[in-house]
Amino acid sequence: MPNKSEDIKGKRLYVLDTNVLMHDPSCLYRFQEHDIFLPMIVLEELDNNKRGHSEVARNARQASRTMEELICGAQKKDIEKGIKLPEPANSSYVSGRIFFQTRHLTSDLPASLPGNIPDNNILATALALQKQSREQKVAIVSKDINLRIKAAALGIYAEDYHDDQVLDDLSLLYTGKAELADDFWNEHSQELSSWKDHEKTYYKITGNDLSDFYPNQLVYSTQSDGFEAIVKEVHSDHAILEMCTNYKSNHHNVWGINARNREQNFALNLLMNPDVDFVSLLGNAGTGKTLLTLAAGLVQVLDEQRYHEIIVTRATVPMGEDIGFLPGTEEEKMVPWMGALMDNLEVLSSGEGGAWGRAATNDLLRNRIKVHSLNFMRGRTFLKKFVIIDEAQNLTSKQMKSLITRAGPGTKVVCLGNIAQIDTPYLTETTSGLTYVVDRFKNWQNSGHITLLSGERSRLADFASQNL
Repeated sequence: MPNKSEDIKGKRLYVLDTNVLMHDPSCLYRFQEHDIFLPMIVLEELDNNKRGHSEVARNARQASRTMEELICGAQKKDIEKGIKLPEPANSSYVSGRIFFQTRHLTSDLPASLPGNIPDNNILATALALQKQSREQKVAIVSKDINLRIKAAALGIYAEDYHDDQVLDDLSLLYTGKAELADDFWNEHSQELSSWKDHEKTYYKITGNDLSDFYPNQLVYSTQSDGFEAIVKEVHSDHAILEMCTNYKSNHHNVWGINARNREQNFALNLLMNPDVDFVSLLGNAGTGKTLLTLAAGLVQVLDEQRYHEIIVTRATVPMGEDIGFLPGTEEEKMVPWMGALMDNLEVLSSGEGGAWGRAATNDLLRNRIKVHSLNFMRGRTFLKKFVIIDEAQNLTSKQMKSLITRAGPGTKVVCLGNIAQIDTPYLTETTSGLTYVVDRFKNWQNSGHITLLSGERSRLADFASQNL
């Protein structure tokens, strides 16, 4: 539902733009007690966009089917009075009505806004409704920024569609770590207990200030002891912590890779833990997301044989102009999109002796790493696979759900992304599918998340990311 505003109160009549329906085909049920008006031009645009296999085309078809279910069996007089929307279960409000445009509505627009353009047609319709409606405030809901600007210039209230917004502000996003207060151990020392199990050290702490802990969260101290632990269990009166494995040490390297900072060390702890089925890593370019994930995947596929193979996929959204169709099979078409994967494989295989050794290692790695397109994921089930979803910030929440639900028994899913580099239209930092899964998985005991902070690519890349 759109955000509440001081400028527009009470029951409203929302005029929906086409892009809202194509973004979320179930949006008709998201406006609580308010009424919805659909201009005829919106239905025309849905019809023009319904063909094809893209997510937008599927959403357009779904929106049309939803409207057909609502209007099925209704007479023209019923449509003019507005069709009652279904009441949601356990709701505290009475649902509004949906109105379809059944007659010509027009209003004078400035000469610079001709009415034959769809956006301007919607503006003219909203202006006409605004003049007719005395009891309700009229508002346009659109994902199009320029339409909202034009509406504001004409005196029409307009706002973005916010129902898919996970957080009000990105600063509220779960980071996966918490710093312990300086007096933490003094306050919890009386009933503190510790033990070892399979070379792992555990601590049981009690107290009333543990409610902010999340399962598989990194807790650390910046004091001289450098304490780093994982929250294994959280209860109402106590929590159990497990000391992190120190992957900064050469004794615990992962495919020749060592952690260079606290966040990378914790990321490797999550990636190497078989009890953690879902891992999400956020971070700017050069923080080591892909390298750490590939190293952990190769160790568990080739050395420990915990998984059969590595599956890599990503959203194929170009940064600049599209280069057009690509030749070859599905995997060959995905190769240009997997430059980051190839770069990191080169780093991981560089330690092998000589050119022949590196070539043999590269052949072995490519045989155990499969690259797939998102377009062919529906209906699949991955059994005992290490699945990497790269550039996950460009996926919607529905696409993310569709991918993660492909996981079968024994499969681990890792989502990588940089929220600051979203290339998908109509997606923002607070509506990205990556933000969505980080927030929804934070309370699950078999998932973990960490936001990587320090760039480890090069001093040039670090300086550029901080100063450009």
